[in-house]
Amino acid sequence: MAEGSVSEAEIETAFKKFAIHGDTKATGKEMNGKNFAKLCKDCRVIDGKNVTATDVDIIFTKVKAKTARVITFEQFSQALSELAPKRFKGKGQEETLQQLYGLIAGKEPSNAGVTKVAKAAAVDRLTDTTKFTGAHKERFDETGKGKGKAGREEIPDASGYVGAYKGKGTYEDKVKEA
Repeated sequence: MAEGSVSEAEIETAFKKFAIHGDTKATGKEMNGKNFAKLCKDCRVIDGKNVTATDVDIIFTKVKAKTARVITFEQFSQALSELAPKRFKGKGQEETLQQLYGLIAGKEPSNAGVTKVAKAAAVDRLTDTTKFTGAHKERFDETGKGKGKAGREEIPDASGYVGAYKGKGTYEDKVKEA
């Protein structure tokens, strides 16, 4: 392999990672248009000047089958070969394709805009169960773990003398049987 060239296996790995992103039922063999656009955006194939999101959508539609909504890896490779000359103008087809492969190889889908867990002193103070008072204190054990339903409701204790005979009938029913 030449210096700076990327193997087809690395591209296929990136294809599979993006193909299953956001879809629990995906197998990784086919990619939908949304994930193809995400791959192009995350790998910086879309640069805003030469290649736009519209170009990516048009090429996706061009390479997929008429009634299909997904593309296979072979169709994906064909789409990349159509995108490469647009992204890197003024270079040979093979050179542009290798540069495009270089952008995609080893990349994974990013989760931009995902909410991070807040770690502020106010949040810690409000969620510290050792500082709870009154009825709220009863809902947690010594370790701070919630008691569940037992901590929220008064559950009657039916273990006493009367509880043992509950539902067994009355004294009159017992006398009549004898």
